[in-house]
Amino acid sequence: MSSDKKVVRALGLCSGGLDSILSALVLREQGIEVHWVSFETPFFSSVKAKKASEKTGIPLMVRKITPVYLAMMRSPSVKYGKNMNPCMDCHTLMFRLAGEIMTERGFDFLFSGEVLGQRPMSQTRTSLRYVEKHSGYDGTIVRPLSAKNLPETLPEKQGLVDRERLLDISGRSRKPQLLLAEKFGVTDFPAPAGGCLLTDKIFSRRLKDLFDHQADYPEKDLDLLKFGRHMRLDPKTKIVVGRTRQDNEQINHCIDPETDMVLKVDDFPGPVVVIPGGGSEPMVTLAAGICAGYSKAPNQTPVAVNVQMGLNRRQVTVLGIPPAEIKRYMI
Repeated sequence: MSSDKKVVRALGLCSGGLDSILSALVLREQGIEVHWVSFETPFFSSVKAKKASEKTGIPLMVRKITPVYLAMMRSPSVKYGKNMNPCMDCHTLMFRLAGEIMTERGFDFLFSGEVLGQRPMSQTRTSLRYVEKHSGYDGTIVRPLSAKNLPETLPEKQGLVDRERLLDISGRSRKPQLLLAEKFGVTDFPAPAGGCLLTDKIFSRRLKDLFDHQADYPEKDLDLLKFGRHMRLDPKTKIVVGRTRQDNEQINHCIDPETDMVLKVDDFPGPVVVIPGGGSEPMVTLAAGICAGYSKAPNQTPVAVNVQMGLNRRQVTVLGIPPAEIKRYMI
């Protein structure tokens, strides 16, 4: 016998962590058709979300949101966390973008794996309420793992979701989630560690320096923040110095050969040094000295350093600057 009952469809934000997975499975157990969206920037990826999708069979959309994310970061409504992490504005933006997809694709409501009280800044009762109110989708966000501790949402009031079958998890203990994972047979999930580079102290320092000295930045400049040693030589000039062979390779992937200047010692093993956007002659000479100082070239011996930008290639000869004297430039 056929049924005319409408299939309820929900779109969830997915980080790929256990809470994301469980929130979707709790809804799917009710017969709700669940889908995920995962957002990408240079600060966080969808790698874990893709793996969760493969394991659970839940369809996943991936969206790159770098331009709109950077605009939010330059003027967050709420202050940053401990580093450069605008957690509440980040969540607000993601729910707003997910809400637009929900409207376009005909989903009935949004959901997430957020747990009340699990994170001190972004998952307090006040924070969850702030995000919902400012996302533009007030009342349509279901948080299945903590729903019974939160006000009833529109999907619950409308009978699209059975509130009695939602949960009342709160606090920082992971025991309830681990028991739930056992119930659903979920055994492969990542450790509850932050996957966002904006919570990292060193990365945040580098990003703040970039914001302070550049009005615009191509995405490769943001990717470059992840690798090497970063040094500010003057207000207009920054260099990135490779630490290892692998680091050198990663830096090379972030270089625009037409606009970035690349320095390498000619006759000895050493780092790749990049001057994003190039630099003045005094800064090139200083960068060449730093490049030589980190190389295997003998101390107090003139060293030839190749300098290339586009098709223009030349050599400068410098004395290496010892690493101990370079620390003052470090970002």
